[in-house]
Amino acid sequence: MFGFSWFSTPFHALPKALRRSLHRCLVLFLIGVVALTTAPPAAWARSTTPGSSVQPYLDRVAKAVTEFTLANGMKFIVLERHQAPVVSFMLYANVGAVNEEEGKTGVAHYLEHLAFKGTERIGTRDFAAEQQVLAEMDDVFAQVLAAEAAGNTAQAEALRSRLETLRQQAAEYVEQNKYGQIVEQAGGVGLNATTGADATRYFYSLPSNKVELWMSLESERFLEPVFREFYEEKDVILEERRMRVDNSPIGKLMEVFLEKAFEQHPYRRPIIGYEADLYTATRDDIQAFFDAYYGPNNLIGVVVGDVNPREIRAMVEAYFGRFEARSLPAEVTIAEPRQTAPREFTLALPSQPWYLEGYHRPSITDPDHVVYGMIEGILVNGRTSRLYKDLVEDRQVALDVGSINGFPGDKYPNMLLLYGLPAPNVEPDAIGTLMQDHLGRLSREPVSQEELDRVKTQARAGLLRRLDSNSGMAALLAEYEAKTGSWRNVFAELAAIDAVTAEDVQRVARATFQPNNRTVGKLVPAES
Repeated sequence: MFGFSWFSTPFHALPKALRRSLHRCLVLFLIGVVALTTAPPAAWARSTTPGSSVQPYLDRVAKAVTEFTLANGMKFIVLERHQAPVVSFMLYANVGAVNEEEGKTGVAHYLEHLAFKGTERIGTRDFAAEQQVLAEMDDVFAQVLAAEAAGNTAQAEALRSRLETLRQQAAEYVEQNKYGQIVEQAGGVGLNATTGADATRYFYSLPSNKVELWMSLESERFLEPVFREFYEEKDVILEERRMRVDNSPIGKLMEVFLEKAFEQHPYRRPIIGYEADLYTATRDDIQAFFDAYYGPNNLIGVVVGDVNPREIRAMVEAYFGRFEARSLPAEVTIAEPRQTAPREFTLALPSQPWYLEGYHRPSITDPDHVVYGMIEGILVNGRTSRLYKDLVEDRQVALDVGSINGFPGDKYPNMLLLYGLPAPNVEPDAIGTLMQDHLGRLSREPVSQEELDRVKTQARAGLLRRLDSNSGMAALLAEYEAKTGSWRNVFAELAAIDAVTAEDVQRVARATFQPNNRTVGKLVPAES
C-alpha cells in the first residue's frame, strides 16, 4: 500500500504531480477508485451566481446522509446513492504522524503498511505455528539492537543471520496478499490506504451486493490484526525513505523546510519517519500505537453508494459493535512559538534549482480558511493566475510555479507553501523577488471583482468534482467530520466561498505575507 508523501513522483514530474495531487486544504485524500455516479450538470460548476442552482443539489445530497454512533463510540456516515450498483467505503483513523512520539517517527505509516497483512485467519496457513516464529524473531531483533548498541559487531552479524533464517521460516506460513485477493475476487477496485500528518485512510469500492464482505473484512482486520512480515516491510519502508528523501533532492528540501519552518510543532517531523527511528522500530511499538489510536471511538466509517441505510446500520452493529471502547491519549498540544524573524536556508545538492517560500496560516477550522483558498487561486491556480502568467509565460524565468495550501496537514496551524522551478540560467532568488512583489501587491491592492469571481468559479468547480464521485464524497465526509466536528460543513463550503470579498483577500494577505512570517528554502546545484 502507498503511504502519503509529497516525494513519491519522479523529480522531473514533480511540479505537475504536486499541482494534481496536493490541492487546497479543502481535501486531503488520494484515492485510486473509479466510482460510477451521476454528476451534477457541468453548468452548475461554471455558474458565478452565488448559491445558484448548485445549492439545491447540495441540499438534496445532505438530506440523503444518515449518521449514527455505536455504543462503543464508532461513528458511521452513510450516503444513499442509487445511480449505479457500486459502493465506496472509507475507514478513517483519526491519527497520523502528528500523534507520534519523538524517537518513534514513522510508526503511523508503518502500521498502515502492516494493516494489509491479514489477521489470525486471513493471510496465514497455520497461525499458532506462525505466532511462535514471530515471537522468536522479535526476541532476536531485540538482541541485534543490543549488540549494535554495545558495539559488538560480530555478535550483531550472527544475530542478523539468525533473523534472516527465521524470516524465511515465517514466510512459509504466509499466504501472500490474501486480503487483496479476497477484495479483487469480489469485484473490488481501488484497494489502498494513505497516511498523512493528521489521518490514516483505508478505502476501496465494491459491487453493492458485496457490502457485507467489507463489514467482515474491515472489522476483522482492525479487531485482531496480525502484523506479519514486519521485517520485510521494514526493508520496504527504509527503501521508500531512501528513494523519496535521502536520494531525492526535492524530498530532502521539503524535509529540511519543515524542520526550519516549525520549531516545536509535530508537523516538523516527516510523515515517513527518520531512518534511525524506522530501523529501531519494533513490532511492540506498532502494537502500542495501534492499541492507543485505533479504538472504535477514534474511527469513522463512511459508506457511499447503492445501499439501504437501515440495512447498513444492522450490519455495522453486528460487525463493528464487537469492538470495545478504549480511552484515547490526550489531544495533541500545539505549542509553536510565533515566528518573529524571517528564516532562510540553502541546500547544495546534485539537482536542478528550486525555490520554496512558506507562510504560517491557521487550521481548517479558522473562519478565514476559505480565504486562503481564494489567495492560492489568485496566485497559482491555472494559466491565468498571477504567478503563472507573469513568471512562466511573460517573463519566462520559471518553468513552473505551484503551491501546497495546508502543508503538511490542516487539522492544526500549518503552512501555505509556494514553489517555483527556475528556468535555465535563472537563480532561485529571482523567483523569490518576483513572488514577494506579487504578494506585496495582493496585500496593497484589492483584487478585482472579475478576478475574484474567476477564482470562486474554480473553487466551486473543484468542490463539485469531489462531491461528484462516491469515493470523493466518502473522503470529504470523513475529513470534515474528523477535522471540523461535522460532515455538514462540507455543504457549507459553497456558501463560504461565495461570501469571500476582495476586502477579505486583502486583509488576510496583509496579515499573512509579512517578512517575519516567511520561511525560504533554496535548492542550488552542487558543484561537481
